[in-house]
Amino acid sequence: MMSLQNTMSVQHLFLPSASTQLGANRHVQRRGVAFLIKSEQVPAASSSHCQDEPGRRHLLAMGATVAPWLFMSSKNSTSFAAETKKGFLPVTDKKDGYTFLYPFGWQEVVIEGQDKVFKDVIEPLESVSVNMIPTAKQDIRDFGSPKEVAEILLKKVLVPPSQKSKLIDASEHDVDGKAYYTFEFVAQAPNFTRHALTSVCIGNGKFYTLTTGANQRRWDKMKERLQTVVNSFQIFNV
Repeated sequence: MMSLQNTMSVQHLFLPSASTQLGANRHVQRRGVAFLIKSEQVPAASSSHCQDEPGRRHLLAMGATVAPWLFMSSKNSTSFAAETKKGFLPVTDKKDGYTFLYPFGWQEVVIEGQDKVFKDVIEPLESVSVNMIPTAKQDIRDFGSPKEVAEILLKKVLVPPSQKSKLIDASEHDVDGKAYYTFEFVAQAPNFTRHALTSVCIGNGKFYTLTTGANQRRWDKMKERLQTVVNSFQIFNV
């Protein structure tokens, strides 16, 4: 079985500003001017020697280190989509083969190791990020059930070791014959709790992950919008 660890080193899929406390030297300028935020580095997840069901070792190999630098992109996004929804803006990446919606008002940021990220600069825990890694698998179900995959990703990829996570729900749905797993979970840090949704799928020789979320205190207000984001995520052949 080919290990993902042998193909590339992958960063955590969670948004750094949503899972770590930002350190000193914070400088922010609004309205189209780039800003730079230095964050604390989260220790890399330890390697696992688990030899359980097929696919588990693949997923365990996905945890790595968090990029310590986050900066605002001042360039305009060239992505687009044919369909949209009131209050949302579309993104379609024709090169990598995916599309999704994000709430109007969120701004694109650039995070090392992430393919695309949008966030609310006032409420930094409100964000959406997309990440991809190569895989030899053809179907997300090859890694196990929704619950099995969710538990592995929460432990090794989506939540840093310093936080406690709780899986609320894990489900499967099909779009045009392709299987997607969707997870709902919370990640608890010492001074905040983030409520998040993740969608994962396999296509084009890649393992795609989209994660969106918000501060727990704003979950009731943001829930429907975040569900629209995660439900809009689709991949297509390129």
